[in-house]
Amino acid sequence: MQTSNLTAIRDIAGKVGETVVIGSWLQGKRSSGKIQFLKLRDGSGFIQGVLAKSEVDEETWAAAQKLTQESSLYVTGIVREEPRSQSGYELTVTGIEIIQLTEDYPITPKEHGIDFLMDRRHLWLRSPKQRAIMVVRAQIIRAIQQFFDERGFTLVDPPVLTPSSCEGTTNLFHTKYFDEDAYLTQSGQLYMEAAAMALGKVYSFGPTFRAEKSKTRRHLIEFWMIEPEMAFVDHEQNLQVQEQFISFVVQSVVANCRTELETIGRDVSKLEQVQAPFPRITYDEAIEMLHQEGFDLPWGEDFGAPHETAIAEKFDRPVFITHYPASFKAFYMKPDPTRPEVVLCADMIAPEGYGEIIGGSQRIDDPELMAQRFQEHELSEEAYAWYMDLRRYGTVPHSGFGLGLERTVAWICGLEHVRETIAFPRTLYRLYP
Repeated sequence: MQTSNLTAIRDIAGKVGETVVIGSWLQGKRSSGKIQFLKLRDGSGFIQGVLAKSEVDEETWAAAQKLTQESSLYVTGIVREEPRSQSGYELTVTGIEIIQLTEDYPITPKEHGIDFLMDRRHLWLRSPKQRAIMVVRAQIIRAIQQFFDERGFTLVDPPVLTPSSCEGTTNLFHTKYFDEDAYLTQSGQLYMEAAAMALGKVYSFGPTFRAEKSKTRRHLIEFWMIEPEMAFVDHEQNLQVQEQFISFVVQSVVANCRTELETIGRDVSKLEQVQAPFPRITYDEAIEMLHQEGFDLPWGEDFGAPHETAIAEKFDRPVFITHYPASFKAFYMKPDPTRPEVVLCADMIAPEGYGEIIGGSQRIDDPELMAQRFQEHELSEEAYAWYMDLRRYGTVPHSGFGLGLERTVAWICGLEHVRETIAFPRTLYRLYP
C-alpha cells in the first residue's frame, strides 16, 4: 500500500462520492446479518465503515469478519454523506488490507479501574474521550500562543535546571550539576522578569516540577506553566490582561472543539458564559463570605480547596480574589501602598470547583524593599544577586502571572481529576509508563 495516497478522516468532507484509502485502527464493530459496521479511527477522527456482503468480494468480507479491536488496516471505500453520524459522513467499504490482527487487547468496552487504566495509559489514550481531551489541550495551547503572539509578547524559554527556588520553598527536586547543587524548576517567573526588562512583554511556556506529596485531584508532580511578565504594567492592567486571556482561550475551544467537548460530555453553555470582565472580590470580602457560609477561618490564613469551591459557587465565571495578606504570599509581591499588610496580587478561581487556575501580582520594584524581603525570608543574597540587579539597573513597575495548563484543561473539559489532562501524568506514586 502506498501510504502517500492515504486520506485523513478529518479531510473526508471534501471527498464525497470519491473512492479513498484510509490507514486506520478498528475501534469496534457490529454485524447485522449480511451487513458489517466497522468503527474506524486514524488519529484525526472517527468514521463508520459499512460493508454489504452482496457488494464486496468474499476476501473482503472474510477480512472484515476476522478483525479484532485495535487491529490495524487499510480501508478502501466510497465517501457518503450520513447526517446521523457525528461526522456527517460514512464509508461504503470496498476493500480491506489487514496490517495486523490484534489479540487480547486489554482495554475493552467494559468498566476498568483507574489503576488498571493508568498502568495502560499508553493504550488508554486511544479511547474517544482521552483522544478528545488531548485535542482540546492542543487547542488550548494554540490559543494561548495566539493570544500572546498577537499582542506583542515574545516567547522566552527559561532554564529547567536552576540553582535556587523561585519562591523560597523546599518542594524542589534536587540533582547535581557537576559539583554544584541544582533543582528542577518550579517556575520560570524570575527569569521572565529579567527578560521583560529586555523585551517589554514576554511569556514562557514549559514544564515545571513540584516535589509536593499531594494526592488531590488538582495536583501533578510535573506540569506545564504559562508565565507572562510585562514591564510598565500595574496590578489593574495585569488583571485586565488575565481576564481577556482566559476569555479568549475558552471561546477558542468552544469555537473549534465542539465535537470533542460533546464526546467528553462537557456542558458547553457553561463555557459560553466565560466572557470578560470577571467579578472581583478582595481577600477581606472572601473571608466575610466564608464566615457567612459557616467556615471558621481567621483573617491571615490561606484558602484551601473547600474555601475556593464555596466562593466559586457564587459565580458563573472565574472570579478574582485580590489583596491577600503579605504574610503567606511570595516575597516578590508588591505591597498595597495604602495598606502594606496586603499585596497587589490576585488568584483567579475557576467555577465548578476547579480552584485556582492563575496566580499573579505586581512585583516589587523598589531595591530597598526587595533587600528587606530577602532578609525577612532568609534568602541567599548571593544566589539572588542577579535578581537584585533588575532593581538596581533601570527598575520599573512590572507585573505578571502564571497559568497552570493541566488544571485549566481539567476545568474546560469538566474532568474529575487532573491526571487525564496530560498524555503521561506524573503523580505521587506514578512514574510508569
